[in-house]
Amino acid sequence: MTTILGISAFYHDAAAVLVRDGAIVAAAQEERFTRKKHDEQFPVAAIEYCLQEAGLRPEQIDYVGFYDKPFLKFERLLETYLAYAPSGFRSFLQAIPVWLKQKLHLRRELNAGLQYAYRKQYVFAEHHESPAAG
Repeated sequence: MTTILGISAFYHDAAAVLVRDGAIVAAAQEERFTRKKHDEQFPVAAIEYCLQEAGLRPEQIDYVGFYDKPFLKFERLLETYLAYAPSGFRSFLQAIPVWLKQKLHLRRELNAGLQYAYRKQYVFAEHHESPAAG
């Protein structure tokens, strides 16, 4: 039996989903718990809900997947800022500190969000990547 926890966070509509052997066991958006529309923070409550629904602890999960590759996204961001410089400089000054503090250190954020209990493999998918329809 393979159990995967999928996580989306740090941009908009943070969420978690727990899949066991290809079937969705539980899924939730963080805003349902925080009551903050489009909550972007790490989905601690959504993850807790998914784990409770499945009767699991973080260390019992086989894989944790995150919906994006942080370094690839950061590269795209820098390329965009350079292409439109200097008009986007103000936005650049706002975005870069968040990237340097949090978004580039995704493994650290995932470890903390899972209470340092998960010690297996993290999988980072490309944004909007999905398996081919069979």
